[in-house]
Amino acid sequence: MGVSVREIIEATGGSLYAGGPVEFTGVSIDSRTISDGEVFFAIKGERFDGHDFVMDALKKGRGAVVERIPEEIPEGRVIITVSDTIKSLQRLARFRRMKRNIPVIGVTGSNGKTTTKEMIHSVLSQRFRTLKNEGNLNNHIGLPLSLLKLKDEEVIVLEMGMNALGEISMLCDISRPTHGVITNIGLAHVGRLGSYEAVRNAKLEILRSVDVIIANGDDRGLMEGITHTRDFKGRVITFGIERDVDVRGLSPVHVESGMEFVLMIEDNKTRVSLMIHGMFNVYNALAAAAVGYSLGLTMEEIKKGLESYRGFSMRFEIIETERGITLINDAYNANPSSMKQAIKELLSIKRGQRKIAVLGDMYELGEYSHSAHREVLEYALTCGLDIVVAVGREMISASKECNAQDTILITSQSPEDALSELQGVIKEGDVILVKGSRAMKMETVVEGLRDVI
Repeated sequence: MGVSVREIIEATGGSLYAGGPVEFTGVSIDSRTISDGEVFFAIKGERFDGHDFVMDALKKGRGAVVERIPEEIPEGRVIITVSDTIKSLQRLARFRRMKRNIPVIGVTGSNGKTTTKEMIHSVLSQRFRTLKNEGNLNNHIGLPLSLLKLKDEEVIVLEMGMNALGEISMLCDISRPTHGVITNIGLAHVGRLGSYEAVRNAKLEILRSVDVIIANGDDRGLMEGITHTRDFKGRVITFGIERDVDVRGLSPVHVESGMEFVLMIEDNKTRVSLMIHGMFNVYNALAAAAVGYSLGLTMEEIKKGLESYRGFSMRFEIIETERGITLINDAYNANPSSMKQAIKELLSIKRGQRKIAVLGDMYELGEYSHSAHREVLEYALTCGLDIVVAVGREMISASKECNAQDTILITSQSPEDALSELQGVIKEGDVILVKGSRAMKMETVVEGLRDVI
């Protein structure tokens, strides 16, 4: 399914300035990777303006959607003018989505969105042709680009990211989800939103758009928020481990290859063996199972989809070294709740001898930053870890107010400094967790350790 000039004009209200009524093979916003036959949307960001690269795009692609007309237009190329290229991209995506009466699953929450989205895709692919947004293309640009890849798929799974109130509503307006998934509510982005309640309200915006909400029944704050949202009249499907929920994980245990648990839906049970580690990934799997259940998949289809899923790099990725040291690369991102979860998982792993946590700064916490870092560090220093390496300005500041007790505390200004410190203390049998916010680039520690051990 290509994208025609007529569609773009109808969806965006734009005007045809040059060229004829052709059909493009796809949409691109990157002049470096645009393919022959695609149309280039010259979007404007904080640090770039796509209009500066229109001529490069037209050398490879077939046309461009612009706010200002380029000085030269190569022969045979199409130019469509619009008032706002980003809004036009979003309108086109919504236009294309509304042509298809198919389930659209929107996934939001403070932790686990990407893994849950990928697990849902794996489960639903057992029966349906399923489209997903790649990686974490989950914002006001990435999500519409993902929607515009829709061809003959029967279901769409979309991760929805947010930094402020109104953003989930905007993404829902573009994608019109029929089903919503809320993995949990934590303090991610609390620095921008100001409070836990504001974070929760931002996630709960998805309720305004969906007919079915799939929610973590063990998250009391989340369930209270749903209960108090009087306008939502749709179906609520809950998942969890601890409480009486619709989709439940019984007896979860850590095994060498990952996690095992008994999946219970209504009166049906089946044992599931995940090829990824972490109790939090059991919750992600239960969310995916609940989506499968809501769309009528069998227990066998759900089980097969969950067991065929393989994890991502830097998301609690376990690496065994030749010297008998275990690295846990969880450096993709961090917030207070995910930090504590990762530390709990480190302690629950049976292998190894000493347990070491290398914890980098957490970002986007605003006025909560110091107290949140202190809380995480206090937990790390009192839960039974052998060594804690606090990395970054905020972690070092928090460490001055924490009592290390029986745990060895090392402070480092940067991941490079932490790597140097670790090389002098690690030994065979150690299990080392590395985690921090994306901007800290804590994977530097993992990569460095892999080179030397």
